[in-house]
Amino acid sequence: MMILRSSSTSPFVRKVIIAAKLLGLFDQITLQEAKLIDPTDSLSQQNPLGKIPALILEGGEAVFDSSVIVDTLDLMAGGGKLIPADPVRRRQVLTLQALCDGLLDASVLLVAEQRFRLEAQRSAKWVTHQTAKVDRAFGALEAMVPQLQGGPDVGQIALACALSYRDLRFPDQDWRAIYPQLALWLAAFEKAVPAFAETAFKQ
Repeated sequence: MMILRSSSTSPFVRKVIIAAKLLGLFDQITLQEAKLIDPTDSLSQQNPLGKIPALILEGGEAVFDSSVIVDTLDLMAGGGKLIPADPVRRRQVLTLQALCDGLLDASVLLVAEQRFRLEAQRSAKWVTHQTAKVDRAFGALEAMVPQLQGGPDVGQIALACALSYRDLRFPDQDWRAIYPQLALWLAAFEKAVPAFAETAFKQ
């Protein structure tokens, strides 16, 4: 069995689990919760960055981050499943994934700013900088919706995970009212991909 170091509220872990389910590989993976701020957790030996997800292969090799893990799983399943073989489509799908992962990175930093800094230590400039990244990403993704055909692919999975993470951590920010095409797309994705509902965030 492979081991996936994980967390029930990580959008990057969720992306990997959805991918594994779609590829028919999830039954070969054991989920192992990571204690991210515990220096004694073996995660720091498996991934020197101390970040999840990290996939431990049967031979003991550790694979990270989520984009590399999904690529590894896709190849295990024969290739060209969630990451297209066609060079143009591959580039488009991986670029979409990168955009969604970047939206998530900025969102996670905003959460950390609130959680780990006292109010007097928080930087309004930093918050504005990260929020601008989120806003630009949302605008670009709203414009891309008409192009999101076929799939699911890793780009679409990353998009669904990013949107649902915003719901989890920023419930007071109604992105659906501002980006209606993304809202419609996410509803359709959830209907078409049962693994999305099966992996709903657990707090």
